[in-house]
Amino acid sequence: MEALDLYSNFNGQGTNIIMKNNKIKKAVLLLGIGAVVFVAGRVSSPSKNSHESHEQSASNGPVAKVDTLWTCSMHPQVKNKEPGKCPYCGMDLIPLVSDEIEGVDSRALVLSDTAKALAEVETSTVERRFPNAEIRMVGKVSYDETRLQSLTARFPGRIDRLFVNYAGIKVKQGDHLAEIYSPKLVVAQKELLTAIKYDPTGAAAESTREKLRLWDLLPAQIEEIERSGKVTDKMELKAPMGGVVVEKHVKEGDYLKTGETLFKIADLSQLWITLDAYESDITWLRYGQDVSFNVKSFSGETFTGKIVFINPVLNEKTRTVKIRVVVNNEEGRLKPGMFVRAVVYSKISSNGNVYLPELAGKYISPMHPEIIRDEPGPCPVCGMDLVPIESMGMAEGQRVLPPLVIPRSAVLRTGKRAVVYIALSSKEKNVYEGREVLLGARAGDFYIIKEGLEEGDRVVTNGAFKIDSSLQIQAKPSMMNPEGDKMSSMHNHSGMDMGSKSSVEIIGLPMEFKKDLEPVFESYFKIQKALAADDIRSAKEVALLFSTSSHSVRLDLLTAKASMAYEKIHKKLHSAISRIKRANSIDDVRSDGFEDLSLGMKNMIVQFGPIGDNSVYEMHCPMALNGGAIWLQDDKGLLNPYFGDAMLYCGDVKGILVKGNETVDGGHENHGHK
Repeated sequence: MEALDLYSNFNGQGTNIIMKNNKIKKAVLLLGIGAVVFVAGRVSSPSKNSHESHEQSASNGPVAKVDTLWTCSMHPQVKNKEPGKCPYCGMDLIPLVSDEIEGVDSRALVLSDTAKALAEVETSTVERRFPNAEIRMVGKVSYDETRLQSLTARFPGRIDRLFVNYAGIKVKQGDHLAEIYSPKLVVAQKELLTAIKYDPTGAAAESTREKLRLWDLLPAQIEEIERSGKVTDKMELKAPMGGVVVEKHVKEGDYLKTGETLFKIADLSQLWITLDAYESDITWLRYGQDVSFNVKSFSGETFTGKIVFINPVLNEKTRTVKIRVVVNNEEGRLKPGMFVRAVVYSKISSNGNVYLPELAGKYISPMHPEIIRDEPGPCPVCGMDLVPIESMGMAEGQRVLPPLVIPRSAVLRTGKRAVVYIALSSKEKNVYEGREVLLGARAGDFYIIKEGLEEGDRVVTNGAFKIDSSLQIQAKPSMMNPEGDKMSSMHNHSGMDMGSKSSVEIIGLPMEFKKDLEPVFESYFKIQKALAADDIRSAKEVALLFSTSSHSVRLDLLTAKASMAYEKIHKKLHSAISRIKRANSIDDVRSDGFEDLSLGMKNMIVQFGPIGDNSVYEMHCPMALNGGAIWLQDDKGLLNPYFGDAMLYCGDVKGILVKGNETVDGGHENHGHK
């Protein structure tokens, strides 16, 4: 009964907290559950010693009362001897119960079966496997330039008749295209007939035949002239290849000059897909990889091709690289100009490289990478010798060891640190211990583990944050507080030491350049307000404006030093805004781009001083992104972009970066949680 009453009273306090702090219900629920888990774990499974102690007190008289400490679920550094309100956020304090278990590390938490169920703890085993990185790209269908041929006038003449009088007509090799009149053609035919009368196989005859071939006469046409012995002043221009006439540049009656373009014919049985890959995704792309894509015209149908070219030059404006994919189009369903959405699944090895076991040991053409063979030999297109595919860094050997991987949901990140909780082996207890790990590449829903875990360890994939919250309440080492109680008194809610004039040199900018930056800041504040309003559509639309504005600044106004500083910041801003534009949900926007965008904008002010005339405030939410995050606002009315309506007013005014049009040197304000 005592355990049940204690649980009921504590749970009642959690309910009051939620009712009193409706705007921060989500954060309270998370940490409240952590506290409930901890208390439930203690009270739902009383030990044998506790029963003995109770019996002893009943027989030997009253036992000295143990003082209860009271703490705040959001600010565990608070420890009062009496219940009351948190001095930081005004929330009701909750009892702090000790959970020191002999033989258990200070960073571990012991849960009863009931507490484990309340926390909904789930685990998975650390295993070795090749995770798949999913790279999504967009682009369009285009002609295969190796199958595009121009027909030009090889001699002066006149178009007497057009058989192909509009673009788009399909032709076969040898089909007539136009009839051309030319006096020079008459002279060349006479030369041929004279030469073959003297010596049909002589040098003069061969030279004249070659001239006619270079004038686009087909071998059959030359043979007909020789057979008939007749000279004509007109020639039929015939298609040298099958395909579609994609361009027509002449009309009947036009006079031609040597070198003038008449037609362009494209063989559409094979096409190129030209895709834009973001700078951050290039490391996952290799020649020979399969690409899946779809087009709107054939909804629900997937086409495939292979990467045959990766542009060695990055587009500095879009920060993307062109990727070329060859696709078979024998049925003619794909049309040049179609919009394409494509995806590549890359297997990642332990060293972070792309693993292509299906290509290992094969040979490739350096100039035509679509040519891949099992044996060495000449390229059928250009004649160059095929080379081992490994020599071009396109595949690793068959004996690559799969990396250690864990689900993304198991990782708690704060700054440069990453923490996971593992389930320790215990027959009678549910023991969970925190481990700092060194993360490798992220591939889809998995992280590669470089250090900190071993194969077979069981990591917590659901409920890790609740476990961490319970450790915070006990002032034990946790994700947000790695030193435990040692750091509690150092928990800073009031300010920043970055950005003051005394610690960072401010690089001066011309007023014209600051004017160029004003739309960038305006776009940032619009993204912040859109996220606070839970409006992902507006946030992504404004992200496009941000990208355009940041690329439109005039770098020629800057000194070399200022230009280098801006480019360094802009690179990080562009990476963040690109992730925001690619995000599929508002949670992805918040977690995978907005924080870096905010840090970049803060760094812009720190490096260059005030941009406009308005004040800029630095806000901080200790609950955001599992470890706290900052953002900037152009007014004091705190609107949390990381949680939106669920916790709209949760956070602190951490400091004033710009007051009016002056950069603030160390001036900070603390308004606490609302």
